[in-house]
Amino acid sequence: MAKHSWGMVGGGEGSQIGPAHRLGAGLDALFEFSAGALDHRPEEGRKYGQSLGLAADRSYGGWQDMLEGELKRDDRIDLVTVATPNSTHFEITKAFLENGFNVLCEKPMTMTVEEGEEIVRLVEKVGRICAVNYGYSGYSLVRHMRAMVQRGEIGKIRLVKAEFAHGHHADAADADNPRVRWRYDPAQAGVSAQFADCGIHAMHMASFVTGQEVTRLSADCVSCLPGRELEDDAMVNFRMEGGAVGRLWTSSVAIGRQHGLTLQVFGETGGLRWSQEQPNQLYYMPLNQRLQVIERGESNLSPEADRTSRVTIGHAEGMPLAFANIYQDLAEAIAAQKEGREIDPAANLYPRASDGLRSMAAVFAVAESGKNQGQWTDARPPMFR
Repeated sequence: MAKHSWGMVGGGEGSQIGPAHRLGAGLDALFEFSAGALDHRPEEGRKYGQSLGLAADRSYGGWQDMLEGELKRDDRIDLVTVATPNSTHFEITKAFLENGFNVLCEKPMTMTVEEGEEIVRLVEKVGRICAVNYGYSGYSLVRHMRAMVQRGEIGKIRLVKAEFAHGHHADAADADNPRVRWRYDPAQAGVSAQFADCGIHAMHMASFVTGQEVTRLSADCVSCLPGRELEDDAMVNFRMEGGAVGRLWTSSVAIGRQHGLTLQVFGETGGLRWSQEQPNQLYYMPLNQRLQVIERGESNLSPEADRTSRVTIGHAEGMPLAFANIYQDLAEAIAAQKEGREIDPAANLYPRASDGLRSMAAVFAVAESGKNQGQWTDARPPMFR
């Protein structure tokens, strides 16, 4: 496969997510880091881009400059990653899509459901790729979990239990820490804090593995620390289109939990359990049989798992490798696009704009339900009802 040209908006020096994207995009030598507008401070962004190896004329001061500059080039980028503050995702993603670029946007894709629907319609109109970085769906055994469900190995799904709970915002002394405070401020974060930040990853994972979308939900949202306007803990019950019952807990005040993304799926003939902090093992319990431990990298797994297992069995798999699997999917999708052929089915798993839209609809549904004492609320975006 020919190497694709890749650019990045945001993710500059000191960014939490920028290095993971650069590691993921570069891991398989499928993308060449060719252009960037890495900082809201133009000179700092140019300087940092060049320190990473970008040519001076492709280390841009702002995303508008980058868009204009790349449009003039015959060797323009094939994919741009948007890793800027949440409120800017819609504007930047829309602009690049309208001008014919493929986009990978960090979550949340937009700040409103209406913006999300606009992006989905735009993708259909322009025929470009718009992916959303639900990067945890890139883990090899998450994909094997999905394959096992699709093959019917645990029967019809009855129950899904998802968690994304940590304790890193539990210290009341951080009340005025700007890195924490903004997350619970509606003026900066929107209608939701913890669910919008972490809960949507768990909900996306539930849909990704089961193949069922969430239709309605009931939420109990609380602010455990005084002064927080938005929730730092939420329990969400939901129903899925295929009949599965869902339970989701997300928290930022669960002292002792570090990352806390876990998923359990229970069917008529078996159950599955996976944790992001121990990503090399998938626990499988067939009905009336002994517990089995499936190891990442072992033989005779699914094509989806084999394709995304990168290091030998027994060695740690980490988040940048999961991101790399998303980029590997996108490299195949872009190649198929250029060559006018069908994408490899085992690679056709990257999260779409429609996933970003569904997540934003769920965010607003959780906020509404939480304000109404857990009233059951339609979680679907209007265009999908």
